[in-house]
Amino acid sequence: MPDPTAARILIVEDEQAIADTLIYALGTDGFVTEHCLLGRDALAALRRGNFVLMILDVGLPDMNGFDLCRELRRESNIPVIFLTARNDEIDRIVGLEIGADDYVVKPFSPREVAARVRSVLRRARPAPTLPDRQPDPPTDLPPTAPGFAIDEDAHCIRYCGQALELTRYEHLLLKTLVESPRRVFSREQLMQRVWTAPDHSLERTVDTHIKTLRAKLKAVDPAADPIVTHRGIGYSLLRPR
Repeated sequence: MPDPTAARILIVEDEQAIADTLIYALGTDGFVTEHCLLGRDALAALRRGNFVLMILDVGLPDMNGFDLCRELRRESNIPVIFLTARNDEIDRIVGLEIGADDYVVKPFSPREVAARVRSVLRRARPAPTLPDRQPDPPTDLPPTAPGFAIDEDAHCIRYCGQALELTRYEHLLLKTLVESPRRVFSREQLMQRVWTAPDHSLERTVDTHIKTLRAKLKAVDPAADPIVTHRGIGYSLLRPR
């Protein structure tokens, strides 16, 4: 009988044999799985169930996995690991830019996928808070990062007093910059600090997330542009002195 307290993972894969190997590998790691053959069924399952992660095949019979992920991202930040038979760079870029957390190319080892699931969940898990403890007020950062504050308890970043609506990787990327204002980070350094599997990611992904972060900061203060691009190097929050 499945453990009702175990973390639940949704597998969206139209090849039953592949799904069965993932169900077995994840089951031996203590996860409870649910399997869907179609994208629409997966969306319905996500809306009624409490899943910690989704493993999503790109090539589904009823819809493209990328389109399903885009639709999902309008209402959820659940971690997503893509499965695909293709290894084209453009596919990896698209998958990462629309919010995937990892990308696995078929054929693959089910144990490797299980290991990546654990890695993604470790990165996605917010820092625990002590029981029966009143949250501390938001921590104001030094004056070298004007307008920013990180609220660890609420797991959010405030800019000019307004909480930003950020994806997980946008949050981690901005947090890295805010915690070391004026420091110039290369794209490689940012990928190593922020992304779950940087070796399988692409530097262009950093540029795309910086672009969306700038848009969200400008929505709060159109006159400001606190993220500085250092051409050929990377990015910093505020310009170095």
